[in-house]
Parts: sequence; structure tokens; C-alpha cells
Amino acid sequence: MPNSTQDPILSTKFPSDWPEAGPIDLTIHDLPHLTSTIEWWYQNAHLETKCGRNFSLFASFFRKMIKYDEATGEAEYGHAISWAIVDIEKEKYYNVSYIDRRAPEIGLEKLRKGELVEDSRLRKATIEMLEKGNVPYPDRLLSDDPEVNYGELSLNFEGNTFCKNENEEYELHLHDDTQKVGCTLKFDPQTEAIRHGDNGVVEGRSFEDMFYYFIPKNIVTGTITIGEDTMEVKEGLGWYDHEFGCYKDPEDGVQERKGNLSKDASWNWLCLQLDNGYQLSCYDLYDNIIDEKCKGFLNLIDPEGNRTQIANFTFEPVGGMWTSMRTFADYPLDWKLIVPELDLDIDIKAQFGQQEFATVISKPAFWEGRVNGKGTFGDTKVSGPGFIERSGFTTIETMEDFFRVVSRETIKSVKMILPKNPQGEKFNELVSKKDNSHYTEYIDSAQFSKSLIEPIREIIDRGGKSWRSYAALACCDIVGGNSQVVQDWLALPELMHVGSLIVDDVEDKSTIRRGKETVHLMYGEDVAINAGTACYFLGQICVYHADLDDKRKVEVYNLYFEALRAAHSGQALDIHGLDYMMDDIVENGGDLLINRSIAIHRLKSAVPASSLASMGATLGGGTPEQSKGLGDYFEALGIAFQIVDDSLNLKGFQDGLKSKGEDITAGKVTYPVAVAMSRLEKPQRKELWDIIKSKPEDRATIGRAIELIASVDAVDGCLQEAKDMMEEAWRNLDPLVIDSMVKLNLRAFSWYVLDRQY
Repeated sequence: MPNSTQDPILSTKFPSDWPEAGPIDLTIHDLPHLTSTIEWWYQNAHLETKCGRNFSLFASFFRKMIKYDEATGEAEYGHAISWAIVDIEKEKYYNVSYIDRRAPEIGLEKLRKGELVEDSRLRKATIEMLEKGNVPYPDRLLSDDPEVNYGELSLNFEGNTFCKNENEEYELHLHDDTQKVGCTLKFDPQTEAIRHGDNGVVEGRSFEDMFYYFIPKNIVTGTITIGEDTMEVKEGLGWYDHEFGCYKDPEDGVQERKGNLSKDASWNWLCLQLDNGYQLSCYDLYDNIIDEKCKGFLNLIDPEGNRTQIANFTFEPVGGMWTSMRTFADYPLDWKLIVPELDLDIDIKAQFGQQEFATVISKPAFWEGRVNGKGTFGDTKVSGPGFIERSGFTTIETMEDFFRVVSRETIKSVKMILPKNPQGEKFNELVSKKDNSHYTEYIDSAQFSKSLIEPIREIIDRGGKSWRSYAALACCDIVGGNSQVVQDWLALPELMHVGSLIVDDVEDKSTIRRGKETVHLMYGEDVAINAGTACYFLGQICVYHADLDDKRKVEVYNLYFEALRAAHSGQALDIHGLDYMMDDIVENGGDLLINRSIAIHRLKSAVPASSLASMGATLGGGTPEQSKGLGDYFEALGIAFQIVDDSLNLKGFQDGLKSKGEDITAGKVTYPVAVAMSRLEKPQRKELWDIIKSKPEDRATIGRAIELIASVDAVDGCLQEAKDMMEEAWRNLDPLVIDSMVKLNLRAFSWYVLDRQY
């Protein structure tokens, strides 16, 4: 069912004596006492061109009332159009979305009331973008109000048109200059219009009454354009839906529907055009608040246009999930439709997974894609193409939800690179070379797994926030790339990071990592050091298999090894520590300790983060300016992250991950200590250093050290400095990349990383 609205409206049942929808289109204007609040026109088609290529497409023209003057009866409408062309053979999905020119203004009003977006950071990022008068790409703003002519059914949305001609045919024209795709098609109805739902009445997303009819069989002719190729349609079959909702004029007596009109809802919608001449359409509507199905109807139309309506059917996903690397939403790829009354049993499969449509109209996205049905109808085998729309089922509402899924997908990516029990070519590859079994001829694969793979997977499978992995994919997308094709690269940052964690824990004699015992305590220090070091080289498998030209592959290799050199240089300096400077600092003060502390953070954390961001930009085909801008931004994030880490160690961590003042007990000169030493008077500097170098364990002494540091605002002040650093980095990056949904996530993500409390 094309997208509806979440806003509550007053409802009315449509008159039962309306004639069956016929060749003449019914609209809400056929009943003068009703005013339309929601209306859309939807088309889809499956096309074979004369040159032998196959495509599917859909288009949805949408309008919604945003203001209603009860005194004058005048309504003001907002408009949107969403359409996509599916290239079957090349598995490409070209989607286009234009939304109302007043969308920034309307969105700001709702966001400031706390509506639309649950997560406070995403809401803040969205407000920031809308205040510039922009909407997140792939959405674009309509330049003016569309032309909507009911008398002749003529729609014009930014040059994308849908109209009815004098021969009772429908004409659809779509174009997008950015992607250089479009179509000019004619839909010739082969059946009368069919009512959906309960005699034409269905519930919309907010459980409002909608009138819904469709023409399921249209012969489609015309042309489709992909790039420089404009291809003539050899054979095409199309579908047309029209749906609208309303409320009664107050003088007619309005009675509100009982219950909560702003309920959150989700739905699955299907249309299939079978090779035996039958068409079918069905939908299920779900109430997300109480997690149960509300309504559902199935219509089967025979070759003569006769309708059979069924309420008892099963239409459910049965597996084969696909996860978007942009929104990290999950979508089913395999479905089952069973209609016992009709002896109908059909398996439905998506043509391919990547048919997600990201738009603010249906946050954060919906899935509308070409599917293929195959099964039995009585004793007859049937098959045919169709579309499924799935909307509203995402469970990701907050950044915490988002990164739980990122972590899950990162673990899946690592499992592909590093399975626990590798065999054959994968075993050869992990040992040395994929196509050379000579090196593995006498190796016990089980023993290899236990001594190398198991210790690494022990930490990875516990899960982390995986923000470094997300950074690489986000930077690919934000410059216009497609992170979906490089999703295995989630493994590379995680392997690099986990390798450093395993070795760090040995060096620091840590006992807990990600909530459980450290690797060196479980397997021994020698195994831990070797496994941690091996992580750095396992990431090379991602680069080795990457579908990149030699120039970009060399760029990625250089960035990767530059990151590793910098990280190990920083670790060497961190191990050596800054104690050697402290006598001079106690005596003379100054900022040198601050600068050297920052230098270590830059090498240990910032350069790896910066390199990963630049890798992502390289994978996405970004410009050198974009690559540098993203690298600089993540360098700032890496430093800020460590400053926050040092500061929170003094404020106390949550969830038992670390103890309050652990760095004081370890005798470490962290960034807040360096800042405090530059601000304290000499007697206090001496007192603080005497405490730290004694490596105290009693709470009172640790508390005194923290008191001295906090007395010169070197705890909260450092946290604020980290945030200021990120704001400056964002101001530099902002003009280099277009406003997009990925950019919104990246902006909110940086706040999420810095706002943590543990």
C-alpha cells in the first residue's frame, strides 16, 4: 500500500451505495460534503524492451492536507512523489523522491514538539539540517506546488506527470537528470476498476478510513531510459492504484473514532500478475503498539475481470533476510502466500535485496521491490512478477538500537572472513594463500582454529559498538558510493581494533574486556600476543578481494598500513609514558605535557579512525577534498574520543566495565592530568604527581587526586573541549558533502560517541 500518514484525522465511512469504480476515476470531489485529507495515485509495471532487457518500476504521486480552514472550507495540501526503476539483469535500483517545498518548515514544527524522531541526537541533527532549508538526500524539494487537475486527471510533480488521455488510457512520464533515468509509458486498462478492502474501504496507516480501488491489468507501451540508452518497450504489463481518505465537514456532524488515532502501524502489501491471466492483491495492516494484525484483505481477479475477495489468507515472510548498510533495517526476501479457500499456495522471492527506498516520508525507509511468485493454484502451476511494499516494521528508533544492529552485522562480516572451522580454500587463505594448499598440507585445521581463530573470535563475538566499522561504510555512502557492495569491510576495522585490544590487555595486565575475562587470561599471553598481531594481517583479505582498480587498491593499502604504523608508534609512546617529563612539569608547569598527551592520542586512536574514514571515501569514489575532510573529521573524533575516555575514567564508569579512577591507580598521566598540571600551582602539582606515581588503591587517596584535577576544571572542562573540537571539525566538513540521510546519521553518531557515560 503506498505510503499514508501518521497524523490523526476525523473519519467517515464512505457511502456503500457508491457505484463500482469503473473507467471513470472516482475522487473525493465526487462527494461535495467531504474534503480529502490524503490521496495518492500509484502505478507499477514490468517491461521487456525490444533489445531484450527487463525492467520493473513503480511511481507514487502523493498529497496530504496540511491545513484546513473550517470557516472557508479551504484546504492546503502538501505533495510528494516517489518512484524507482529496477534494472533486473544488473540488479540496480534507481530511486527518486521529491517532497513538498514546505517540508523543512513543517518538519521543524513537528520536531520541536518532540514528534517524528525519537532519538534526541538524530532529532537535533535533523533540526540543524532543516534550519538550512534542506532535506536529506535522496529526498529533494519540489520547486513549486504541483499541478493537480481532477477534471481530466492530470498530475504534474516537478515534470513527472500522470494523466488520463481522451482514449481512457493513462500516461506516465518520469525523469531524473541526476541519475539519467526515466520513462514515457502508456497504460491501457484491460479490466474495470476493482474495489479493495471492505467494499472499497480500507484503513490507512493511522487507522483512518480510505477509499481504495485499482486496475490490475494494463497493457504498457512506450520507452524507458537508462543513461544514454532509450529503449522501446516490446511487452509490458502494468498496475494502477488510487486511494484517498477524508473527514466530514463539521456541519454534517463529525464523530471521532474511538481510541488513539495516532497509533503506529506497519503493513505488507503485495500485487502479483500471474501467467494464467489472474491478478491478485493483498495487504496486512499491523498495530505496532499492541503488536497484532488489525486488517487484511486479498482480492483475486480472473481473466474476465471478476473479483473474488478473501479475508482468510496467510501472507508472511519465511526467511532470507537482507540488511541495508545505510539504515541497518532488516527486510525479508522470501515470502509465502497461502489462500486455503482458493487452494492457492505461492512462494515469493525478491529479485534482489537492495530495493530499499530511503525517505523522510516513511522514516527511515521502506522496501518496495520487484518480486517473483511461483506456486500452485488448484492443480495448475502458476508464476509471475509483482511488487511487495513493506513499511513500518523497523525497530531502530535510537542510536543505541542502531549500533546494536551495526555490531551484529560486523560480527557477521567477521564470520565470513574468519569462520571458526575453515576448510578448503578459506583455510588456505587464512594461513597464507587461497590457491596454494602446499602450506596447509600437514596442518591440523582444528588445532589452527583453536590457537588462532578462537581467541580472536572470543572477543569479537562478545560484540562492541563497532563505530569504527560504521565509520568506513558511512564515509563510502556520504560521498555518493554504495556501502552495500563493500559490507564485508565491516570486518577490517573490527579486526584491526580487536587486535589492538588483545595486545593492550596483555601490556596493561587487564582482566576484563567487553564484560568478560581477557584473552591472555583464558589462553595465555603467548597465544594472545600472536592472535592479536594476526588480526592486523587478516584485514588484508578484505583489500585483496575488493573490486577496486589498482590505483584505489594501492591507496587503501597505504592508508591501512599508515594507520597501523601510527597506532603502534602511539602505543610505544604510551607504554613508555610521560613520567620522564614530570619533574620538569612539576617544577615549571607549561603546556608541553598537554601537547605530548594529544600527540599520543592522535597516533593511537585518531590516525586509525582518520585512515578508515579516508578508506571509506576512497571506496565510495570521493574527491581528494572529501577524503581529506572526512579524514580530518575522524581524526578530531579519535582525539575527542580519547579525551572523553580519560575524563570519564575520573568521573566513574557505569555497568561495571571499569572502576572509578582506574587510571590514577595505574599511575597514568592522562589528558585531564596534563591539563590540570598546566593550571595548578606548584604545591598542588607536586601533590598530584606524588599521588599518581604512588599508584594508590585506596579510595580516599584516589578521591583527593580527582579533587585536585577537578578544582581547575580539568574534568568537565576536558569533556567540553572534546565537544568543541568536534564542532569545529564538523564546520569544516559540512560544506564538502551534500546533506543526506547518511550525513544525518554521521552527525548524530559523533554526539553519540562523545555523549556516552561509561
